[in-house]
Amino acid sequence: MQPPSQSWALMLLLGLCAARTDPERRRNVLLIVADDGGFESGVYNNTAINTPNLDALAQRSLTFRNAFTSVSSCSPSRASILTGLPQHQNGMYGLHQDVHHFNSFDSVRSLPLLLSKAGIRTGIIGKKHVGPEAVYPFDFAYTEENGSVLQVGRNITRIKLLVQKFFHSQDERPFFLYIAFHDPHRCGHSQPQYGAFCEKFGNGETGMGWIPDWKPQYYNPDKVQVPYFVQDTPAARADLAAQYTTIGRMDQGIGLILEELRTAGFHNSTLVIYTSDNGIPFPSGRTNLYWSGTAEPLLISSPEYPARWGQISNSYTSLLDLTPTILDWFSVPYPSYSLFGKRVVQLTGKSLLPALLLEPSWATVFASQSLHEVTMHYPMRAVQQGPLRLIHNLQNRTAFPIDQDFYVSPTFQDLLNRTQAGLPTHWNKTLHSYYYRERWELYDHATDPTESHNLAFDPQYAHVLAELWGLLLKWQWETDDPWVCVPDGVLEDKPSPKCRPLHNEL
Repeated sequence: MQPPSQSWALMLLLGLCAARTDPERRRNVLLIVADDGGFESGVYNNTAINTPNLDALAQRSLTFRNAFTSVSSCSPSRASILTGLPQHQNGMYGLHQDVHHFNSFDSVRSLPLLLSKAGIRTGIIGKKHVGPEAVYPFDFAYTEENGSVLQVGRNITRIKLLVQKFFHSQDERPFFLYIAFHDPHRCGHSQPQYGAFCEKFGNGETGMGWIPDWKPQYYNPDKVQVPYFVQDTPAARADLAAQYTTIGRMDQGIGLILEELRTAGFHNSTLVIYTSDNGIPFPSGRTNLYWSGTAEPLLISSPEYPARWGQISNSYTSLLDLTPTILDWFSVPYPSYSLFGKRVVQLTGKSLLPALLLEPSWATVFASQSLHEVTMHYPMRAVQQGPLRLIHNLQNRTAFPIDQDFYVSPTFQDLLNRTQAGLPTHWNKTLHSYYYRERWELYDHATDPTESHNLAFDPQYAHVLAELWGLLLKWQWETDDPWVCVPDGVLEDKPSPKCRPLHNEL
């Protein structure tokens, strides 16, 4: 963690002393995470969708415009959020459930583990999607591990009642409550009867069940805002319209949760954070390290520091920063320990609390992806410094993999069908260019916000590529990345960690 400024440290110390002596000012955290959520909200200038509760939260928050996940995959991202460590360092290389069966390393010290040991009550409602239990323990837990993920992650009435239960059973300890929505994740692969995005679940129609607190909103596909990385076709527009309906359900759920926070009397002592785990499940979104796959919404609302409520931060932040931020809020130190007898684990993220007072100059974020589903080994590493983004595709000679969930989606099937029929796709890429990528991709968002022109082989950008590659390698070594030598060499640890060349002509 980067140390805050001296002035910030003094203010924080005074605030902490007051919090410890005044029970009504005891500090708490409410972390709300969307599932495959994006910028479909009024907060981020989407005027086609109605999200009054997120919009209202933004009025009491600092809104980050350059926040990024460190990995564009569900379980790895959640593990990174809850540990402050990238997926290659915490061990959650891919999805946790079923045959994928990835887990974080047994000795990783997660956020809920550290908070519990510090006397802070921990709770989770919704999609957990990480393991093992010993690494991610919660005092209060209603997840897919002990119930239906549809009920704890999409049924906003059920979520509201569970939040009530948590608050009504709250003792004298501060609390960390993690609400992990399953909305607006696709469900065409797992529960197709409810629609592509489970937009019919709980709408009151025959066989769909009924969520009492939800007032479904339906959208005209002709009126949705099509992101630049999605093809503009009737099928994709209808897909986006279904996504909007599901986002609306989550937004109403957020409103219910915040009302319960207020009713319980915790609204003036609770740091509220809203974000998402990875990019939206559309082309170039989830499982990609492009801007469209890693850029995330991020709202942070502090009742103690209203100076920047309603303002926008353009500083570059990572979801790896959330663990340092929450530890900083609670004044809980990060422990000294190592993994596999290697160097002492250091958080490479920073506390975001200083940004609630003054705009910082943060400009660099990193990303690391290895798998999604167990069959999808396509390791990538990336660094963004200001407008410049470098992506290293470590095994670019193989085709970029497509996950089961996205494959059956109306949007991807539309791309397949149009490509096979030789029809215009109305997309900014071709399937061939999407599958087969250059080893290095370099984009300048200042002149190319849609990442359409790869500058990696432009001689004028050779020094930029070299500088960014150096930054990326430094971060990989600092975080003990097992893939640091791929694809040109083999990592040998003894006598000291070093890349040994393969001479494999890559």
